Amino acid sequence: MKSIFEQLGGIYHEENGYLIPDLRLPDEEEQPIGIWGQRHMDYLKQHRRVTYINLLTSGRLNAYLADIDRQAQERLERLIEGMKQAQGITEQLKAENALEWVGRMNNIQACAMEIVNEEIIYA
Repeated sequence: MKSIFEQLGGIYHEENGYLIPDLRLPDEEEQPIGIWGQRHMDYLKQHRRVTYINLLTSGRLNAYLADIDRQAQERLERLIEGMKQAQGITEQLKAENALEWVGRMNNIQACAMEIVNEEIIYA
């Protein structure tokens, strides 16, 4: 009599006299995952373990992380552009006072990254 695992197409292999089920994750198209996707994956592993396992075992983890990465990068770019306009940071400032421009841009980038982390990565 076959087990339910075997009835569903599962197979076993023998290891040291024990039958071990051959479990394989579904094939998934590999997509590049950037820093935002990596950060979100770490967050899922530490704080949303069930979600992480469900995505992994369903073969959707890579696509999900690639989408999160894309969304986060787009949000970051929109935030930076909006903050630059709101604070009047222009190419003219860059040409006239590069040091001030760099300082203000670093501040904007740090603020925008914090917002993306809060809204997308650690949510």
